[in-house]
Amino acid sequence: MLSKVNKILYASDIEKGSRPALRAAVNLCGRYQSEITYLHVIEPISSAIKSRINDLIEEADLDELYNESLVNLKHKLEKRVDDFLKSEMQESDVLKITKIKTRIEEGVVWKTIVKVANEMDVDLIVMGTRTSSSAGQFFTGSTANKVMLNSKRPLLIIPLTDKE
Repeated sequence: MLSKVNKILYASDIEKGSRPALRAAVNLCGRYQSEITYLHVIEPISSAIKSRINDLIEEADLDELYNESLVNLKHKLEKRVDDFLKSEMQESDVLKITKIKTRIEEGVVWKTIVKVANEMDVDLIVMGTRTSSSAGQFFTGSTANKVMLNSKRPLLIIPLTDKE
């Protein structure tokens, strides 16, 4: 087991079924008295789509919409964490909402996870994976697999389903 875990980066797509990975990150956080950063990465839109949108909406309006969307997404992440803690944590549990920070970044998902992990100097990355078969992971490559191959930090990968 890891000897010292002060900072955990939990990367999530916030889709249905990602709760087991958050549960694992929270359990580790409680065990090691560490901090969690809940990272959600937004894939950049293609230049073709961006061009189409710019034809329809003024740039200033588009920037305002984008910034509003980021604020709404951050609130969604914070609510998700709060709901999780209320439903799963006991009053006696050490972990408090202040130990979980949310962060939203834009970029290629696996590259951004590795970049943020290095930037923050985290001790552990926790994330889930939904790829159903090892052959599927081998041929298409999952985000978790790409993070594992490109990061020098310990990585805990939790298999996910769409049920929880």
